Amino acid sequence: MLTEKKISEVAVGHYVVKIAEQEGQFSLTSPGHIKSLAVINNLKNKKVYSVIIDESKTITSPSPESSEAVFKEQIQEAKVIFDESKNIQKQLFSDALTGSIIELGPVVDITNKSIEAVFTNPDSLACMVNIRQKDEYLLEHSVAVSVYITLFARYLKLNRKIIEQLAIGAFLHDIGKIKIPDEILNKPGKLTDEEFTVMKTHANHSIDIIKKTPGISKLALEVAALHHEKLDGNGYPFKVPGDKISKYGRMIAICDIFDALTATRVYKKGFSHNKAFAILRELGQKNHLDAKLVDHFIRCVGVFPVGTLVQLESKKLAVVKERNNTNPINPKVHSFYSVKLNHFLNAQEIDLNDSNDAIVKGVRAEDFNLDMNKIIEMLLMDG
Repeated sequence: MLTEKKISEVAVGHYVVKIAEQEGQFSLTSPGHIKSLAVINNLKNKKVYSVIIDESKTITSPSPESSEAVFKEQIQEAKVIFDESKNIQKQLFSDALTGSIIELGPVVDITNKSIEAVFTNPDSLACMVNIRQKDEYLLEHSVAVSVYITLFARYLKLNRKIIEQLAIGAFLHDIGKIKIPDEILNKPGKLTDEEFTVMKTHANHSIDIIKKTPGISKLALEVAALHHEKLDGNGYPFKVPGDKISKYGRMIAICDIFDALTATRVYKKGFSHNKAFAILRELGQKNHLDAKLVDHFIRCVGVFPVGTLVQLESKKLAVVKERNNTNPINPKVHSFYSVKLNHFLNAQEIDLNDSNDAIVKGVRAEDFNLDMNKIIEMLLMDG
């Protein structure tokens, strides 16, 4: 059966018959199967918007080798997007510090790339969010929150145009932190009341900077302005009452707190996802966060998110490679390290749904003096 699919819906294994809608004059050499993400990305770059697929020829069960290649390609693509996002954040902070007007174009471009990656494979960018540099929290936090709100909005089936504005607002939401003195912004211990008063002004600075940005939408500004407001009316900077906090403001508050809880910094280890989920639920019970949206967010992220580290009953460490929606506690994983022997092993893919092994708990790389970036690099190189 022939069906038309948007390019964001096309996947490896689909059989493309012809181009249905495009902006340019690109033509296919011949009909054929999509064999890699590179082919899909090439179609996107050629401004192909939709194609005709022959559903009867779709390859639904790619070989382990092709599945592995797709996984590696998706992670590599996500890493490029994440690194580019950090470079754009660096420029934004530099411009904000000198009082220069923010250029929205690069932000629009990179958030659209992120959205496309999330729509193609939501787990690839989610994986990158879990691979962080502990000394780059300021740069990575806003990138991660933008990714999380994109994942969350897609899960809630929000309109694409809405998602674009949410992603932009989240990308810019903490830009005012560049105005906070380093000794307060990066203080390892608890802030004094006076210091916390200064820290809270970052929200006002962000709002002022974003308001002056040419082309910014009301929704992008709204979502950035509301990220520290609480449903009980005791948030900041404006103590907005709960009934005045939009769904989008409630969403970014959850994403912002979750990333702050799970990110490891130079002076603080991040919490495990399960611990962070418990804290989010507690904040929902206290009427700081929207409890129903918290539950949706937890289901969106998953019990064992892709890219996180787990310890197995076999005393091995593994990276979660692919979630299992029908049985969330048994995802596909890559084992790579022996806790018992304290050394690396040849990477092995394990589908825990068809294995005698099982996850004992979620862990963090630093618990074993390991570097998460090096782990992912090793898995991408393996085989």
